[in-house]
Order: sequence, then structure tokens, then C-alpha cells
Amino acid sequence: MLVGALLVAQSVALVVLVTRLWPGRNRRAPAPPHLAELTDTTVTVIVPTLNEAKRIGPCLAGLRAQTRPLLEVLIVDSGSTDGTHALVADAAARDPRIRLITDDARPTDWVGKVWALEQGLHAARGEWVLGIDADVEPRPGLVAGVVAAAREAGYSVVSFSPRFAAQSAWEQLVQPALLLTLVYRGGTAGSERDPERLIANGQCFLARRDVLLRHGGYAPARESFADDVTLARHLARRGERVGFLDGSRLFLVRAYASAAEMWREWGRSLDLRQATRATRQWPDVLFLVAVQGLPLPMLALLGAVAWTSTLTPAARALVAVNGLLLAIRLLLLRPLSHSYEQPGAPFWLSWLADPLAVVRILLSTVQRRRQWRGRRYTRAG
Repeated sequence: MLVGALLVAQSVALVVLVTRLWPGRNRRAPAPPHLAELTDTTVTVIVPTLNEAKRIGPCLAGLRAQTRPLLEVLIVDSGSTDGTHALVADAAARDPRIRLITDDARPTDWVGKVWALEQGLHAARGEWVLGIDADVEPRPGLVAGVVAAAREAGYSVVSFSPRFAAQSAWEQLVQPALLLTLVYRGGTAGSERDPERLIANGQCFLARRDVLLRHGGYAPARESFADDVTLARHLARRGERVGFLDGSRLFLVRAYASAAEMWREWGRSLDLRQATRATRQWPDVLFLVAVQGLPLPMLALLGAVAWTSTLTPAARALVAVNGLLLAIRLLLLRPLSHSYEQPGAPFWLSWLADPLAVVRILLSTVQRRRQWRGRRYTRAG
């Protein structure tokens, strides 16, 4: 009975997974940097900061290297005490486009980063607003490249996936498995159709300023730890053309200092609870269990049983379904490797961490988040 139920559940999940991934066969190539200046539009870059002295240097250097359409860089700081101000002041002295803003007192129902973005939005003068995280290292032609990609695809709002850099062996083992939970739920970059399945990346999030202002700015995501996905889905529901593209040629990211920090911080928002309707939350979790959490344990268990007895037809069919799910996972390693600066042996073995990644989603789903980036929240999250 249990084998039959698992067979039906995983077979259905396999069909759903293939349906979601199938459009990715014709996905757009990674957005290229645009080294020629764009003179017919302007972009305001907003960088929220809170004690980012150890990470913001490459970000500032990369932004200073950008040409038109970059109009201004607004560093919106939330009370840093670690030398961030000094680094921004030095960059501003070298480039008058860079300006430091200290945000107003944060309302209790706003997450800090989202509040900083909102402050930057109301100070922005550019036609486009580009949210950049302090851990992003922009490559030459990033700003013009994201605008060119948005125009080519016809998006008024678009975010870009990064290329991950300088990861430890443990990060390369676990992080790709965590990343795949997003791909399995939302599909590959550029294949978005259903607003409720949109994936976004706040590390590089571009939007027309008038579009944001017309739909309430960043306020719709004010209480969300997954503010990027929450905002993208909010705008898509309201008829805006919202996309998610491959930005691996445009910027590098070193988001976390260790695998433990990645597990703790990224894991808190990876369930996308505040961006997903309640009726889809647990079905998504069960879907991940079926397609990513179970294949390895099931193949190991059924393989052990096969050593001592003959498998029933249903059990053999279950081996085939889980084998197909594992084969899909292995096939995804190749395209996924382009999102890593130096994919090593741990990356190619990251499929071994798939059950662990699903456990992290389960933990995040059942736990209420109270802390984020050193701040404690009583309402948000």
C-alpha cells in the first residue's frame, strides 16, 4: 500500500517537474554586459547597507566603473558602526555620482532592507531603479546591460541571477542543492509564466521607477524576508511584465562568509513563505520532498531490499521513477555550473545534499523568523 501511494505521488510530481523545467530548453542566453553607453535613459542604483565594511569595497569599485545610463548611486545606510560610512565617503570623493543617505527611523512593520530601498526610491531621480546588494561585485557594463536586457525582453521589472564566487567546499556541496529548491518550484530563468511561480533575486533587481511608484513602491514587500520574490509576484499580479534572467556574465556575489551563515541566513527565507499564497505553501514543500528529498533515500532503500528479496512490480516502477528524478538532477548540474565561478568536485557532488536541502526548507517553513542580518523583528516575518 505504501509503495503504491509513493509511486503515484512521485510519478505525478515527476510530470509536474518536467512540465516546469521543459521551457528552460529554449531559455535566453545569459545577459551580456553592454559596454557602449546608453544615453537615452537614466538609472539610479540603490545599495542598502548595515555594517557592510568587509563586503562593500568591490561593490563600490564596480559601480564607479559603470558608464551611462548610470545617473547616481544612493547608499542608504541604516546606522552602520563598522566603518561603512568612511568607505562610502572615500568612494564619493572619487565619484560625485555616489551619495550617502541615512534612512529615517524604521517602522516596526518594515524589514530593514526593504525600508532602506523605499527611502532610496523616493530620493531617486533615474528613469530606472536598480537595487544592488553590498555583496555584489558589478562587472563593467552591468548597468547598461540590465537595461538593454530588460528592453529586449519587454520587461518593466526584471531581476538577474548571479555568478557565485569564492565558495568553500562545504558551500559548494550544500548551496547548489538549496538553489535547486528554487528552480524546482519556479522553473529555470526566463521561463516564467505563472505570477505565483515567479522567482526573483534582490541582489540585482531592476524596475522602472514610475512602475514601482504606481504600485506602492516597496511597501507591498515591507514585512517579507523574501522581499524580492514578494515584490516581483505582486507586480506581476497587477499586470506588469516581470522577468528573471541569467545575469552570470554581469556580476559576482559572495553572499555569505561560511556555510553555517548561509544555512542560517539564506535558509530563513528560502521557503518563500511570505511570497507564496498559503494554499501553495505546503503543496510546494511536499513537492520538494517527492522530487528532491526522496530519490536518494528511496534508491538506497530499494537497492538494499533487492539484495535480499525480489522487488514487486510496484517497487521496480518506484525505482524507475526515482532513477529518472535523480537523472534529471544530474543533468541540471551542467547548466547550473555556469552560475559558479569555480565549480569544484563538491559542486558536482551536490546532489548528495539534496535531502539536507529539503530538510532546511521544512525547518524554515515551520519556524517563525524573528531575526535577519543581526536585527530582531517582533512583527515582520
